[in-house]
Amino acid sequence: MPPAARIRAFFDETTKTVTYLVWDPTTREGAVIDPVLDFDLATGQVRTQSVDEVLAAAAEQGLALRWSLETHAHADHLTASALIRARTGAGIGIGERITAVQQIFAPVFAAKDLAPAGGDFDKLFVDGERFAIGGLEAEVLHTPGHTPADISYRIGDAVFVGDTLFMPDYGTARADFPGGDARQLYRSIRRLLSLPPKTRLFMCHDYKAPGRADYAWETTVAEERAKNIQIHDGVAEEAFATMRQARDAGLAAPALLLPSIQVNIRAGRFPPADADGTRYIRVPVRTPTAAAAQAVEAGDKPGRS
Repeated sequence: MPPAARIRAFFDETTKTVTYLVWDPTTREGAVIDPVLDFDLATGQVRTQSVDEVLAAAAEQGLALRWSLETHAHADHLTASALIRARTGAGIGIGERITAVQQIFAPVFAAKDLAPAGGDFDKLFVDGERFAIGGLEAEVLHTPGHTPADISYRIGDAVFVGDTLFMPDYGTARADFPGGDARQLYRSIRRLLSLPPKTRLFMCHDYKAPGRADYAWETTVAEERAKNIQIHDGVAEEAFATMRQARDAGLAAPALLLPSIQVNIRAGRFPPADADGTRYIRVPVRTPTAAAAQAVEAGDKPGRS
């Protein structure tokens, strides 16, 4: 019998993100899934408290970290995968479709420094691929819809679903980011919910649904099929897509969207430094009309009142 994975969750309340430390208790080899780099948007200050806690726990367990695994290029927090790789030598893995996400966003942020063919990452996983974490076998499930590149990691009876699903009382991920698709999300979720009923599902986020006192991030296939408020058994694809598209139309952009995407498509690297050594996050400016843009430009010219 293969060993049962040990799992420890770390919740970052600022971004409502759950990072997982997963390891083989026999070989003491492990992986981190969706690590968080603390970032204050108002000041540009980077801190490492969240990832330091994860690495300290790994050290306490005597673990050798082999992987820092991303379920996708997150839009709500910056990844600490590059820091984990620098400190431990762990490889950074993500789904192969990250290249499609890079193609969408590289022109937006002038990210000309991206390595070709997703080369900022150490491993681009394909659907169905299996790899080892010590004596544990991990399987990759391509679960797009939230973004084109989303994957889930199945390790024994546990599946780390990224942003595809939330707890049953909260629902499912948004599908309105570039390359997202509500119908594709539906099919991805139904793939996950076709796994054995007792399969444990580990969320990447929890926003504490109204009426619930505590944060939660672990459920089962059976619970999701019976109770998920948006995609329980009996909800058809068309009805789900209609609901999801209407709901997404009213959602605000994540607070850390712009810095997150710029860093996460680079596997955790910040954009290259300017000549003075300072690194900058780019903010595309969108004026409402061509006339407004001309007015703004005219206002910048000397001699204009």
